[in-house]
Amino acid sequence: MVTTLIRFLVPGTSNRFRCGGLSVELQTARLVAGLCATEVVTYRQRQLDSPFLDDCLKAEKPDPSVLWIVSWGFDVPGLIRRLRGHRVAYHAHSSGYGFDLPAGVPVLAVSRNTLGYWGARAPRNPLCLVPNALADPWFTRGARRRDGLRPIDVLVQARKSSPYVLNHLVPALLRAGLRVEVQNGWVDDLVELFNQSTVYLYDSADYWRGRGVTEGFGLPPLEALACGCVVFSSLNHALADYGDPCRTVHQIGCGRLEFDVHRIQSAVRNPSQWRPQADQLEADLAPYTEPRLLESWRQALEHLDALDVLQGPLLVNPATWQLRWRQRMKRLRRVVDRLPGWPAT
Repeated sequence: MVTTLIRFLVPGTSNRFRCGGLSVELQTARLVAGLCATEVVTYRQRQLDSPFLDDCLKAEKPDPSVLWIVSWGFDVPGLIRRLRGHRVAYHAHSSGYGFDLPAGVPVLAVSRNTLGYWGARAPRNPLCLVPNALADPWFTRGARRRDGLRPIDVLVQARKSSPYVLNHLVPALLRAGLRVEVQNGWVDDLVELFNQSTVYLYDSADYWRGRGVTEGFGLPPLEALACGCVVFSSLNHALADYGDPCRTVHQIGCGRLEFDVHRIQSAVRNPSQWRPQADQLEADLAPYTEPRLLESWRQALEHLDALDVLQGPLLVNPATWQLRWRQRMKRLRRVVDRLPGWPAT
């Protein structure tokens, strides 16, 4: 079997749904069109430029050469049920949503963090790693080799940023005389904004902890590195895929406010001492180019096509509730064994 059409399911493509996950799906659909035909299909909002899921399911029978890609967090279990009988794969961004996958549904993970989550939760499902990519403008226009004064000393994007950064660190940096910009809302040219900034702060650990899911990939710090910024970042979840403390990025909020202020001041005064070496930075960015993403998808599709040629029963993951029940019984047994007068076994 050879996949001839890949359909990427998104709730909609209008501004209402604008976010990093949507950008990644649209970018991936555009790139994977170099391997086979692709379509972006919406399922919440009807749009003139995209097919609608209900219409597709009514008009077409399941076709084994068509692969449906689901990705939208909390919608994934319902979409997989609606697509029963069709070939489906899960393009996994964040983890921690709590659902399990049916036997045989492949996981196309965008980070090693997410891959490890599903490797533990669904070890019998096909697993592939397809890291996200920076769009070409970050490589062609990113000023990572340009030194000299930049008009913004410290750039912070308010969305996902922690109360620590917004309420404590930013005021302290302003008191220290630094030029700090807290960016809210949409920016037409993010590359230029990052090119104008010396230091970039990203601290998303609190944001994701409060939502119970994870930083699926964390493109902003990588984008900042591509523009020559010194990056101070949290290291939660997929940020640890490429965030090497004290080498590629510097940990933020690690002990004392004064420590952060001192390091950021030093980075503003002498950024070349705080950035990765130029050749090392290029090597760090290389895995996240669009050609590398396309190659990852080519290998993943070849793997899934080869797997689907074979017949036979699917391996099934152990039921999560059974695993948890056994763990609880073991813990209970350890408690009982420590009771006075109770014979250990």
